[in-house]
Amino acid sequence: MAAAASGPWVEFTFCSQQEGQMTSSYSARSRAIEPFHVMALLERANQLQVQGHDVIHLEIGEPDFTTAAPIVAAGQAALAAGHTRYTSARGLPQLREAIAGFYAQRYRLSIDPERILITPGGSGALLLASSLLVDPGKHWLLADPGYPCNRHFLRLVEGAAQLVPVGPEMRYQLTPELVERYWDRDSVGALVASPANPTGTLLERPELAALSAALKERGGHLVVDEIYHGLTYGTDAASVLEVDDEAFVLNSFSKYFGMTGWRLGWLVAPPAAVPELEKLAQNLYISAPSMAQHAALACFEPATLEILEARRGEFARRRDFLLPALRELGFGIAVEPQGAFYLYADISAFGGDAYGFCQHMLETEYVAITPGLDFGRHQAGHHVRFAYTQDLPRLEQAVERIACGLRSWRP
Repeated sequence: MAAAASGPWVEFTFCSQQEGQMTSSYSARSRAIEPFHVMALLERANQLQVQGHDVIHLEIGEPDFTTAAPIVAAGQAALAAGHTRYTSARGLPQLREAIAGFYAQRYRLSIDPERILITPGGSGALLLASSLLVDPGKHWLLADPGYPCNRHFLRLVEGAAQLVPVGPEMRYQLTPELVERYWDRDSVGALVASPANPTGTLLERPELAALSAALKERGGHLVVDEIYHGLTYGTDAASVLEVDDEAFVLNSFSKYFGMTGWRLGWLVAPPAAVPELEKLAQNLYISAPSMAQHAALACFEPATLEILEARRGEFARRRDFLLPALRELGFGIAVEPQGAFYLYADISAFGGDAYGFCQHMLETEYVAITPGLDFGRHQAGHHVRFAYTQDLPRLEQAVERIACGLRSWRP
């Protein structure tokens, strides 16, 4: 494919019959997986920066903090000690034990370390779970809006996502009533996220228990993305393992622990599933990065946790500034997010489509935000996501620029 310019924006089109023929010879699964719309926006934002413009990045879901110093030091020590070889497919035993200890400390849960598999990022955990639980033609129920890679991983294993429209009235989360309405003969489970991307909403312990019961009644699996655990404000997120010991839990060192580029996550599974998951891990990626695993051992040290908790406080301050500031400008944010670092905002009051709105804000005010099209289908055309992954002075500057952009916006 080649890029065809539409103004300064890049759209991808087939530029020749030969290219079209080549692409049609690729797998259907590859062609069915959609690109991130935000990546074209990010590419344009980077172009503007090269041209000398000061772009405020509120589009990418990555903490602005670098990895905490104790974790970096542990990684450097691991490299110096020669810890550069494969580990077991399930991961370093001492890291699995440390994670189990974390569950005991934070959730008062006794999790056998043998149930924990260390994965290359949270994506590796999702790959294992979807490969294990989804046969061709089967599907999970997923909230719409939701993180796009979830449905793409299901397509990769020849399954599918049954997108369930959710809105502020159910805090953008699946409910037992929705499970009953959308469950069919090809349904095999549900994947929920708490806190959720892009909305930041949580599932409380009773809601997790009710979802678990609704799925068990139908013989389905419950998979819970807990990747944003630790990044909650004014409350603590409940783990599904507090109410359902047979659920599958996806987690990551990327968000709360700030190790995005280290590519490390984990999966907690029922004991009976572990041998099959280990076999899949052996074949799909051999093992997670060994130096990252050794570095992650420092995540659970008191000095590191003190740093991470201070960062959580900083994210809370950012949310508490940006949420009322955007509402005052006219953005519709019906549900206060309790976690993650996102605000999912309705732009209906301003008219026009979300993608064009994001283009306008970037081209005129140099503020990059994400269009709702990346998160599903339900009312996506008039929603945008703000990531408060910049410090307070930059957020204040962004709000001033957005206010100017609203005055010049012509849908």
